[in-house]
Amino acid sequence: MSPDVAFILLLIVKMVVSACFVATASFVAERAGVVMGAMVASLPIAIGPVYVFLAMDHDSSFIATSALATLVSNAATTIFTVVYIFVAQRNGTWTSYLAALLSWCAAWIVFAQFSWQLPAALILNLAIFAITIPLVSRFRNAAMVVPQRRWYDLPLRAGLVATLVLVVVLVSQRLGPTVSGVVAAFPIVFTSLIVILHPRIGGRANAAVVANAMAGMVGFTLAVVIVIVTAVPLGSPIALSLALAVAVAWNLMLLFARRHGLLG
Repeated sequence: MSPDVAFILLLIVKMVVSACFVATASFVAERAGVVMGAMVASLPIAIGPVYVFLAMDHDSSFIATSALATLVSNAATTIFTVVYIFVAQRNGTWTSYLAALLSWCAAWIVFAQFSWQLPAALILNLAIFAITIPLVSRFRNAAMVVPQRRWYDLPLRAGLVATLVLVVVLVSQRLGPTVSGVVAAFPIVFTSLIVILHPRIGGRANAAVVANAMAGMVGFTLAVVIVIVTAVPLGSPIALSLALAVAVAWNLMLLFARRHGLLG
């Protein structure tokens, strides 16, 4: 088998595995309710498989550098979610999504002007969370009827993630770890939520799902920090495993707190 054919076959396997993982997680989220769906949406269900495959192709230094770019990009994703939540209150799917997407791009244009290190990137994320989570808290509750799933919902989500894997793998071979980290962190899960659910349950209800997911994004941020700090000394497999454990533990803590009335 030629190297080119082997590369293509491996790439197809990566895309299929990632797509199946996201489809399964999406199915669980839909059956478990709004809050659980929000928690699943804030887990690394799309970016996790991407980083696993990046780690298969690159060394731990590449992963740590990519994760730093992902951490900065996560701040842009938070801005994306806030803009969507506000715009979706009175607007349709594509107006809301395009406004959010433009905000993500604008944020990255600004962030790209700086040379980021871990302390500054972490402070950036925490500062944005400190402002935005209280800002959107009033949108977390909205009347919603659970929609009937359409045949293309899961294939669409899986296809979006498979496309993300394709782009990141190809980009990582040519443009290096920083661009790979940025592309890997594109808000593909939120994109699927907006494209699929907004037309069916309405902007306010879908904005409530996104608003509930924002607290979970703090855990994702901590998980990315774990990768940055531990990838080189401990190796990528351990770093990614620890990051997943942190993200899951954070969301379980949030669910526990909400169930016992410790969070609004």
